[in-house]
Amino acid sequence: MYPILPVGLFIGGLLFALPAASAQTTPGDTADLTVHVTGMKSADGEVGCALHSLAESFPMGQEQVQPQWLPPGQDGTTCRFTGLAPGRYAVAVSHDRNGNRRTDTGLFGIPTEAWGVSNNVRPGLRPPRFDEAAIDLAVGEHRTISVEVAK
Repeated sequence: MYPILPVGLFIGGLLFALPAASAQTTPGDTADLTVHVTGMKSADGEVGCALHSLAESFPMGQEQVQPQWLPPGQDGTTCRFTGLAPGRYAVAVSHDRNGNRRTDTGLFGIPTEAWGVSNNVRPGLRPPRFDEAAIDLAVGEHRTISVEVAK
């Protein structure tokens, strides 16, 4: 359980560390997830997408599946996660405007860069929980979700 802290104290480390190895699957037993990211206020920097399969690593942990850094697009950015083992996942996204590949924070640890998670969960004084942001992927599923980033 997370202590009650300002949002920035946990979001500051939101993205990215070392990717985790995904479970061994055969091509017919996999799922795909496309994440359309919106809400970027500029074309500066990069958009980072991290897929988490473990509640313990979400939203800022090191156990990530296929982390990605992409340029922000005028109509949003699309992250694609392919060949996934069926199961439960949650996505963490950050618009890293200055290109240092982390979510910067200001006074009291409040994020100065936009961030978001799957299901667009935005609790006030605590980090988003895995179960709030989780989506389930079935064998052969090709799902598309939208995540809006905001400060």
